[in-house]
Amino acid sequence: MTSSAAHVLIVEDERKLASVLAEYLTAANYQTHCLYSGDQVMPWLVGNNTDLIILDLMLPKVGGISLCAQIRQQSEVPILLATAKVTEEDRLLGWQQGVDDYVCKPYSMREMVARVKATLRRVEPLVQSAEIQPFQVDVQKMQIRARGVLLQLTAVEFRLLNHLISHPQVIFSRDELLDVIYDDYRFVSNRTIDSHIKNLRKKLTSLFQGDELIQSIYGVGYKFSPQ
Repeated sequence: MTSSAAHVLIVEDERKLASVLAEYLTAANYQTHCLYSGDQVMPWLVGNNTDLIILDLMLPKVGGISLCAQIRQQSEVPILLATAKVTEEDRLLGWQQGVDDYVCKPYSMREMVARVKATLRRVEPLVQSAEIQPFQVDVQKMQIRARGVLLQLTAVEFRLLNHLISHPQVIFSRDELLDVIYDDYRFVSNRTIDSHIKNLRKKLTSLFQGDELIQSIYGVGYKFSPQ
């Protein structure tokens, strides 16, 4: 599942907060829809599909924990619960009702977007092996062969190259690629991607002389263009 295809339902009674969050998610190429009361959620889900729900704990009409239980009766859609309550009892209750992750208020919009991306990656069906000529990818072994030759890749390089190979001709920004290779939300320069791309190109040069498989898109980022 790529961010350009994913839909996020925001259930938040603070309309300004919901609006700002929707703007950040839209900028990250997600589709969004906002609801402002707990009793609106189940009727909306009857006629609409979403890939992830950001659910406020304290909602009018129907609370977040109760909604989690109702949603889980009919769907395994990922749920991020946003809450200012951080007691162990509240967390345990949420996990029991099927919450996928907690985000404590007040939260950083950038962190929320990163958590959305990470959660969607976790639930994306993994293809254990794939062949995109002339590459063969084994996800379980974290190995990539190019023209039959096993590439010597670090874990970060594997994640990066696997993502690019899996999305040929798709242009990714440096920030999007950072989200792919780091799961711990560390603060690193997006120019870190340039170093990893440089190393990957070196490892591919001997096998693909004259072919630039990972192309730079000026002012945007990179794309994988198989020959």
